[in-house]
Amino acid sequence: MAAAPMLGAGVIVPTTDGRVLLGRRTTAGEAPTWSLPGGKVDQPGESFEQAAARELAEETGIVLPAAAMRVLAVLLDHRDGRARLTAAVLAPPTDAPAFVTEPHACAGWDRFPVDALPAPLFHPSALVLGSWLPDLTDPPGVAFRYPLGPSPA
Repeated sequence: MAAAPMLGAGVIVPTTDGRVLLGRRTTAGEAPTWSLPGGKVDQPGESFEQAAARELAEETGIVLPAAAMRVLAVLLDHRDGRARLTAAVLAPPTDAPAFVTEPHACAGWDRFPVDALPAPLFHPSALVLGSWLPDLTDPPGVAFRYPLGPSPA
């Protein structure tokens, strides 16, 4: 039996000088990777923008309004035998400090220039970043991208 589909949002948080926020993902049972803030849409009636704002605040302590979030694309992949629908959500630029609020899942947050991203990237985060950065090569594996407008990179 196939695993239940996942519905989530990955949040691109640029800084005022053009860097992007990434966390060192250390989820038990997975190899460490670099990841955008984000997670499941798990509240009844929650929009992608609301999920993005909630997950950003829960994971980093950075509070930005859902109304300021912008969905760039919706991505569908089937990696690991599970359907995953992820919204690529762009937050407004901020230099607010990011704190580790979930030490069981994240070893720290840092900001990286978009032309010097660390590796390896968490697969859904790589897909989301590819919706924002046109020069970023899609990671291996089949994914379908449904853009909702031109990339603002």
